Amino acid sequence: MKKKILKLLVLFAIIGVAEVNAQGNSYKAGEWFKFRIHYGIFNASYATLELKDAYLNGKWMYHAVGYGETTGLASWFFKVEDTYESYFDKFSNKPYKFIRKIDEGGYTKDMEINFDYEKDKAEVLDHKNDKTTYIDFTKDVQDLISGFYYLRNNVDRDHLKVDDYIEIDMLYDDDEVFKFKLKFLGKEELKTKFGKVECLKFRPYVQSGRVFKEKESLTLWVSNDDNKIPLRIQADLRVGSLKADLDAYKGLKNQFKINFD
Repeated sequence: MKKKILKLLVLFAIIGVAEVNAQGNSYKAGEWFKFRIHYGIFNASYATLELKDAYLNGKWMYHAVGYGETTGLASWFFKVEDTYESYFDKFSNKPYKFIRKIDEGGYTKDMEINFDYEKDKAEVLDHKNDKTTYIDFTKDVQDLISGFYYLRNNVDRDHLKVDDYIEIDMLYDDDEVFKFKLKFLGKEELKTKFGKVECLKFRPYVQSGRVFKEKESLTLWVSNDDNKIPLRIQADLRVGSLKADLDAYKGLKNQFKINFD
């Protein structure tokens, strides 16, 4: 179960949930987030997400890198070190390359996905097992990281209503494209280390069973401003609960709206 904790963090820090800035991107190269994860009374891990410029396949793209690791006492019981990377188009947000390297208590994966839009097929390279497979995808597919940035620019928060659903096609492993689904729960003011922030509250639908109590065990809060910053995730696990909070940030494109009263 513990090796799933960082995957929750990835869902929070990388998929996040988000809305739209109709006048342009909600982010820019140089944006950086750091998240702190609490499992019960323990500070279990940290994760960062950074957005950079990169040159790939003859064109300039965004290169997003998500990194997470267990720290302190938690690392003595269960060592985790995960890296997720995505190269995606600056204008269309189409992902071109996705990299997933994880080490979770000895369970490892080293995967690379290359998206071919002429054939509508993804080449999935399993470097650990020296295996290559091909998966058909739809034109609007996103990977785990590019999906976070796509949502920040392509869901109209001005017209979002309580109980509305948001869906995107996603591919980040070696099996198949799946539907990532979010439900909008409304607005809520959240107390953070930076001050009070008006947030948009969402519920992502996840698979119940081995880790989560039920399909609706996750709740996400995202800042209701032009940045759409992921601020908190709260999860009810089959054993205990987990909370992740934004701990630091820099390089935001827009003003972060904070109430200091």
